[in-house]
Amino acid sequence: MSFKRFDTEDIVVSAESVTAPLWSNNVINLTAFYTSSTQISSTSGDYYYNVYQTSSTNTSAAIQFSLAYADKKGSGSLYYNSSVPGKSPSSTIYGQYRNLVLGDEEQDFTFGGETAEHFYVISVDRARYKEKLLPGTLSLHLSSSMGKLQLTDNSRVVATTTYTDSGRVFELVSGSGGSLHTGFSADGYSVSGSYGKFLPDVGIILLNGKALDLPKRPGGGISLGSNRSKNQNGLNMNRLFLALSKGKFFRLNSEETISSNFIFVRARNSEFNYSTNPSLLSGSGEIRHNVMINTPQSYITAVGLYNDNNDLLAVAKLSRPLLKDFTKESLVRIKLDY
Repeated sequence: MSFKRFDTEDIVVSAESVTAPLWSNNVINLTAFYTSSTQISSTSGDYYYNVYQTSSTNTSAAIQFSLAYADKKGSGSLYYNSSVPGKSPSSTIYGQYRNLVLGDEEQDFTFGGETAEHFYVISVDRARYKEKLLPGTLSLHLSSSMGKLQLTDNSRVVATTTYTDSGRVFELVSGSGGSLHTGFSADGYSVSGSYGKFLPDVGIILLNGKALDLPKRPGGGISLGSNRSKNQNGLNMNRLFLALSKGKFFRLNSEETISSNFIFVRARNSEFNYSTNPSLLSGSGEIRHNVMINTPQSYITAVGLYNDNNDLLAVAKLSRPLLKDFTKESLVRIKLDY
């Protein structure tokens, strides 16, 4: 075994972005949505609905994302205690995402400058999006008996990216190119804000409840009909689930940065020509074969990477033995991904 210390130029660090379909089995478009009656009827069902790509009883079923409803006043869900009004699962969800996104317990949510007291949450399962979601790939269709709405993020048209405590944030707008209807109005309703927020670094989509509740008109909503009654289970998460099921289209890609170390192992013509196999020597320490004295040859089969303490850190196996003698130089490139 022969050792050689790497020079500075022998090691290069590189990073590249890798994108992939978000959903299970590398499905590009999610067109069918399922919930679990067991999960919905449990305590967790008061806070969120898990959504699957197939029936939850199917062995291949996997959570794709979760739905939740948030209301600043705690409306649309039952109070924890009737003597403490306004404290309910919907108010808890509102506070949770206010801390996560805004990082301020006193600040209100605004969508495109328009304050909203209630919104819906689509939280992509952590295993789906790996490192982050890819801006510009979102296409979400919502549909009701009153019409259909296609949403995307405005990452392709904004000049400056906005950041919050949870990373980058983009506004949701209607259309497929991210340039249509940054505001909306219909039948006396007028809202200057957006349809929601897209937070790719934490895998979250916030949908402006006020916008979705608007009647369907050019630049309007889908009359989702959010129930904001006090101390009442408004089944709002089910309303959004039905709108998704009727829309039958959810496209979004994941993005992951892969860092790599490229290590160039150089065997110059004068190096690594003699075998270090003990069987090459006789009992008296002489070379058994004279050919190995004047015209030695060796075969490189593996490269080991060691630290300064001679601890073996990694081994790179060659696909076939590499012949080495004084007339040849070899270069082996090793790639370590992490």
